[in-house]
Amino acid sequence: MVSPLDAVAERVGLVPASALLVTALTHSSFASEHDVESNERLEFLGDAVVDLAVADLIVTRYPELNEGTGSLVRSRVVNEASLASAARALELGAALRVGRGVKKERGAERPSLLADAFEAVVAAIYLEHGYDAAKRFVHESLADVVDAASREPSDVDPKTQLRQWAEANGRGTPRYEVRSEGALNDQTFIATVHVGDLVASGEGRSKKSAEAEAALAAWRRHDDA
Repeated sequence: MVSPLDAVAERVGLVPASALLVTALTHSSFASEHDVESNERLEFLGDAVVDLAVADLIVTRYPELNEGTGSLVRSRVVNEASLASAARALELGAALRVGRGVKKERGAERPSLLADAFEAVVAAIYLEHGYDAAKRFVHESLADVVDAASREPSDVDPKTQLRQWAEANGRGTPRYEVRSEGALNDQTFIATVHVGDLVASGEGRSKKSAEAEAALAAWRRHDDA
């Protein structure tokens, strides 16, 4: 029977014995319990690689998009929801190593953990096989999302939508404040956004998702502001 790690390794083009792959699939909750390295450093690197690879795809495949529209498309692709969806397609959750508390809460399926794991895996590919291999992997994983976003570039994420409205109406750039509640391995983030006199809040399992929920809440009230 093929193990989840073996299956993921085959899908992403790495060997199961790859130390980088194992680290990429190690959440901080597991790392703290077993005194091993978590995937946080790889996620940091992978974030930059994914961003560049998606920008590369937009520029080369969609030359009709200008800089501004291309940025909107990228914002719709490089986000927690899209990356978590790509991680689910690869079944990263089944191979993700998480701590006892997170496992009990089925935390391996949280969008924030899956998105981070996807970026960490991209970094592992980049470090083992170079940028071209990592770029191909990102393109294969996200090409359909980029294509859909390029056809409806105005359908932007809540934070971008709120920022564009605020700046166009002389309210400046939205300012976000984020705090967390709960244990380190089971945190909920609460974000508050300030846009002039308009204040709204939202919560999520990651800072990004909490800020997006706050932005959406503010957008729903912007006509009254």
